[in-house]
Parts: sequence; C-alpha cells; structure tokens
Amino acid sequence: MRIGELSRRTGVSVRLLRYYEEKELLRSTRDDNGYREYTEASLDRVHKIRGLLEYGIPTRIIRTILPCLNSPGAIHMRVVAPETLAKLEHEREQIQRRIEAHTKDREAIDAYLEQARPRLRGLSEVHHAYIEG
Repeated sequence: MRIGELSRRTGVSVRLLRYYEEKELLRSTRDDNGYREYTEASLDRVHKIRGLLEYGIPTRIIRTILPCLNSPGAIHMRVVAPETLAKLEHEREQIQRRIEAHTKDREAIDAYLEQARPRLRGLSEVHHAYIEG
C-alpha cells in the first residue's frame, strides 16, 4: 500500500509516517515511480509506535525495543548498554505509574456512574410524571 493509504488506515498523517521512517521506526520499499510502498504489517507497526509514543517513550527507545515487540523475547542486539537498560527500566516504571493512575481514575468513574444511574432514572420518572400530569 502507498503512504496515503497507510495514513488513512492508521489515522497518522503522511508527514508523521515520513518522520517515523526518518527515525528508522518504519520501513518502506520504493516502486518504479519512486512511491513508498508498505506491507500490511506496517499497519500494526504504526499502531505500536503510536501506543509507545502515547506512553511517553521517546523514539530512540522505541527504535531499540520495536523489534522485540514484533517477536516477543527476540533481542536483536549482541550487547546491551547499561544506560539503555536503565532508560528502559525507567520508562517501564513510568508506564506502570500511569496504568495505576488510569486504573484509579476508571474506578472512580465507575463508582460515580453506579451512583448516578439510579438518580438519573428517578429524575426521568419525575420528569415524565410532570409532563403527563
């Protein structure tokens, strides 16, 4: 598929897809006309990149771990620098904190909804009675 179709199917701008290529997060081939061509697997890869970016993980770290996400457990480097591991551990801790915060937020919303729904039904019945009466 061409870059425009990849953009439409992922919701990611063409400009951003080119940026991902520049940062070596995404790969394409070129057809005879010089147009970029992407595989179906590029769809999943773009979604993974977006998800990692949303968690605040920088592109330099994403480039390191992205191959492992395509084949879990596959390490594509012979030597891992201690600072890279430290950065990944820090990013993982940040993600875990966000997950915990989002979980608490979701639980609070669930509790609110649980209390609000019966009240809404009661208001709706009073409103109908008022209109009909």
